[in-house]
Amino acid sequence: MKQTKIENFNKDLLNWYDLNKKLLPWRMTLEPYKIWISEIMSQQTQVETVIPYYKRFIDKYPTLRDLAEADDAELLKLWEGLGYYSRVRNLKSGAQQVMNEFGGKFPTQINEIRSIKGIGPYSAASISSISFNAPEPAIDGNLFRVTSRLFEISDDISKSSSRKIFDEKLRVIISQDRPGDFNQALMDVGATICHPKSPKCDVCPLKDYCQSFQTGNQENFPVKSKKIKQKQLYYQAFAIKLGDKYLMVKRPSAGLLADMWTFPLVEVEENAEVTLPSELRNQIVKFEEIGEISHIFSHLKWHVRLIVCQLEDVITKDGLMIHNQAWLSEKDLKTRALAGPQIKLFKLLKNN
Repeated sequence: MKQTKIENFNKDLLNWYDLNKKLLPWRMTLEPYKIWISEIMSQQTQVETVIPYYKRFIDKYPTLRDLAEADDAELLKLWEGLGYYSRVRNLKSGAQQVMNEFGGKFPTQINEIRSIKGIGPYSAASISSISFNAPEPAIDGNLFRVTSRLFEISDDISKSSSRKIFDEKLRVIISQDRPGDFNQALMDVGATICHPKSPKCDVCPLKDYCQSFQTGNQENFPVKSKKIKQKQLYYQAFAIKLGDKYLMVKRPSAGLLADMWTFPLVEVEENAEVTLPSELRNQIVKFEEIGEISHIFSHLKWHVRLIVCQLEDVITKDGLMIHNQAWLSEKDLKTRALAGPQIKLFKLLKNN
């Protein structure tokens, strides 16, 4: 684009944004700490889901210091249901890093922001552009799609090498006066108009600048290779209750769903017969399968069958011992972080 066209592009884009922007709580502030929290929460999560979590999180941890000193169990419980729990662990580690390395003040330079644990190129650019007015393109899925259509970029967006190409294009056109609004405007265009399928080109503020609209090739962009097929894993979960308490198991401190609580789980082959945990086999006198839930991770899909178990009448809570186990009431569970699959299992159990 020539300079005059770039100026008109920004004028049309930002005028549209001023009239149509989504009213989100983190758009009411320029504070980098709060922008950071919103960006990390919004990764792989719909905005509508994030809003109540964001509000509760900021109420509980209004400052970097509060987050750096947060109790791990309380932090995980507050995050419960958002998934991808490494995000919140990295947030606390990042807050501690800012306290130790930057004197508790959020850094202003993008290379320093990038050094904070858990902050990648997109989040760093977003924080930098919004909080510090730096002309840094924040390239997420929406910007990949919008930019590829604007310039008919045929480079595969699933390849890391393509980011540089998109970054170079966006640096030419990004608003120097309102870079944060520029990034958020393109995100909103991607989210509300420039859909992956059936984009609403007739109401798009950028249609006069869009090469793929002029050629009718919108749906051929972006170019993206097929995702690797998710691995399917199969489990049996055992609901065991004595009095008002369930037998729960805390997962290891490393790996998937670290430190989260679940029913005892046994990994099995697809369609396997019920395989009671070896520690419980002699105490269970009756069991019944009542249904199945599925839960998708970025690279895995769990299929979990729920087995309700009846114990011998003489069993006491101290008579059943599993590694990292505890007997927890529903009141106790309100202070424990439950894994996403476990929340679904409780819903299935209550429905039956």
